Amino acid sequence: MRGVSGDTSRVANGDTSRAAGAWRALVRPVVRTLPWRAIGVAGGLGLLFAAAPRLMEEDVSGRLALNALRMSALAFALGAAFLLDDPARHTTAVVPTRRAVRHTLRLAPVVPVTALWWTAALLLVPAEVRPPVGGVTLEAAAALALALAGAAFAVRRSDGTRPGPAVAGALFATAVSASLLWPERWALFVAPGDERWAAAHDRWTVLLCAALAVWAVCGAEPVRRRIGGGLGARS
Repeated sequence: MRGVSGDTSRVANGDTSRAAGAWRALVRPVVRTLPWRAIGVAGGLGLLFAAAPRLMEEDVSGRLALNALRMSALAFALGAAFLLDDPARHTTAVVPTRRAVRHTLRLAPVVPVTALWWTAALLLVPAEVRPPVGGVTLEAAAALALALAGAAFAVRRSDGTRPGPAVAGALFATAVSASLLWPERWALFVAPGDERWAAAHDRWTVLLCAALAVWAVCGAEPVRRRIGGGLGARS
């Protein structure tokens, strides 16, 4: 029995080592193919929006600062819509690594960059007119999650290697339409002093959770591909 246990332990350790090695082997090429240029341009534009209240110096209101941060968050989300653009998509789709893992590997390096960028955007807004950090951060996170969900949905539903432009265009059109046409009773874009602020951010939380759920669902391999891969492995 001891021999069997030892063999089982060695097999498990070997599988873990191989999995870790596969992850390490994938990280470098994935990082190289990330759309850093699009993210950098979008991030730079977002920081310019965030700095606008500080550059104006006078006649800066809290509403102006809030809208500047909202535009900043939208700009970065438009850049994130390109995250899953991958010219080698049809090559990597046949590797044994699952789509969810590939998506996670593309997202992971961007998360710390996003956190640093958003911190810089908040600090660029003068403290005296800076909106509540928790609420505006929730809005930014929801915008980013919607961009990622749109990209994952486009990848799942099409064979294109560059869904980013279409996803970014759809996100921008949706944001503009929502700001103009969204029903008042379900208000999303409200000022901190508005009595609807808390209710609006409950809705932002729902949007964030829904977008994350779409990202997770669309990261799964299509059933027909899993079945085809299994039959191929058996054959």
